[in-house]
Amino acid sequence: MARRPTGGTEVFVAVLYSIIKPNNYQDSLRLMRLSNTLATADGVDRVSVMMGTQMNKDILRDAGLVTGDLDGATAADLMIFADVTNEDAGRALVAAVDLFLSQQAQRSATTKMPVVRSLEHALTVLGDANLAIVSVPGEYAAAEARRLLDRGINVFLFSDNVSVEDEIALKEQARDQGLLVMGPDCGTASICGIPLGFANAVADGNIGLVGASGTGLQEVMVQVDRLRGGVSHAIGLGGRDLSAPVGGLACTQALRALDADPGTDAIVLISKPPAPEVRARVLDLAAGLSKPVVAALLGERPERPGTGNVRYAGTLEDAARVAVELAGTHSRRVAAPGPGQHCIKALYTGGTFAAEAASLIAESLGVDVSSAHDDGYLLRADGHEVIDLGDDAYTRGRPHPMIDPSVRNDRVAAAIADPQTAVVVLDVVLGYGSHPDPASVLAPTVAKGLAGAHDAGRDVTVVASVCGTERDPQVLSVQTLALEQAGVVVMPSNSAAVRHALSILNRRPAPARVTSAAAGPIAQLLSQRPRIINVGLREFADALIEHDASVVQYDWSPVAGGDKRLQRLLDALR
Repeated sequence: MARRPTGGTEVFVAVLYSIIKPNNYQDSLRLMRLSNTLATADGVDRVSVMMGTQMNKDILRDAGLVTGDLDGATAADLMIFADVTNEDAGRALVAAVDLFLSQQAQRSATTKMPVVRSLEHALTVLGDANLAIVSVPGEYAAAEARRLLDRGINVFLFSDNVSVEDEIALKEQARDQGLLVMGPDCGTASICGIPLGFANAVADGNIGLVGASGTGLQEVMVQVDRLRGGVSHAIGLGGRDLSAPVGGLACTQALRALDADPGTDAIVLISKPPAPEVRARVLDLAAGLSKPVVAALLGERPERPGTGNVRYAGTLEDAARVAVELAGTHSRRVAAPGPGQHCIKALYTGGTFAAEAASLIAESLGVDVSSAHDDGYLLRADGHEVIDLGDDAYTRGRPHPMIDPSVRNDRVAAAIADPQTAVVVLDVVLGYGSHPDPASVLAPTVAKGLAGAHDAGRDVTVVASVCGTERDPQVLSVQTLALEQAGVVVMPSNSAAVRHALSILNRRPAPARVTSAAAGPIAQLLSQRPRIINVGLREFADALIEHDASVVQYDWSPVAGGDKRLQRLLDALR
């Protein structure tokens, strides 16, 4: 029984029960679940569930939950201390602990993935592992990450409470070996569509993300998906990577890797304001990449919309929007225009859309908008053309192109066949009174034209916006799908379509590629679905299994009962 002083007197409190389960390491989520289970049991006043680390034992002493069993517990021992109202409640508490541990063992026995108790066994089961998720307690995390790097494995380091000194050492080791350390305290990443940590399920695509913010990465991923874009990879850095001490060690590696990745066409960098010297270094690197970079440095006011290879975004939503405008939707890869392809041909059925396009193109390219609008031309300069096919010049004696979209088809075919054309921009307008299925008229012409351009050795991009809703008679999603199947990049708005067209003109030649056999470990990680060792929280492995990833669960527990001196000796012997 325990007695606690209150105002100088002693009063009866409860029976103090202590349960020590030797060699029964549980991760933080299981500890939380067990604690929640026991806290709601009848007759339990308060309960503490934790592993037998020295820090935890000190916490228990300060809380007055001390028994003779406490000093002998090791970091691998499960400790439960509880105030209960009577002996029956205590026996029920012991039974509840045993039932919980038994159920955990049964789940482990029936899991779909291999479960091992050592890194060596994990490597035997998954010999070509190239990525590990580490979510062990922070005091042990750096040592585990170092063991993985020593074996040539990239690391997603979810664990927090890792010192800056250890972070720098790990990232320098990774850099020297051509590997990548994401973290520590890295909550989110996605590699080849495989979610790591707290990542969301989004469409695959060609936008690569680099983030020193877990929820920032998540928000941009989600917004890209909502805009019908897609994500190639999302590389988390950990919140300190862009600080002055760490110096952007992982960020520079990630930017270079995404620039060399053939599946990425645009890159988004997400961070709170970096240290000034790190900001300059990272943005100088970004400016020299072959792919456009959207910089969302939250808390900074964008000094300007951005020029050249780096665009600035003031919000996460803006970053996603600009990225989709640069990279397009997930329906088609973007290629740089070939020699001689330098023109945009914009063929509109809606006059206001044409006027908006002419204004955007004129401002971007430094050419003049036509004031006369002769023959429906709102812009005609240096080979670029914006035509309003709903102009009176085209509707005398024939239906408006919104009613009969076939009147535009000959011009679409000619524009795609023109050797100077890089991009063709179109609008498709739905609603009552418009053609009942405009995509069915336009799509065959586009598909035939793109096939002919491909046969001639040219890559022409056709970009469109669809003005309509799911409630319209033509149904937005039906029209969009038909256009995409014909090879059209369908953007969420007319302005987005025009800005995407302009971004294609500014694309730089891709860097020279190396064969997968000669590529470094990071390039190989991004080129195929990773093979993963999950070290710690089993819940992360469950998400990997759902995505058909190759994964082995390493049920980690502290080596040598948590004795750090003995751990260092064992590491040295290895």
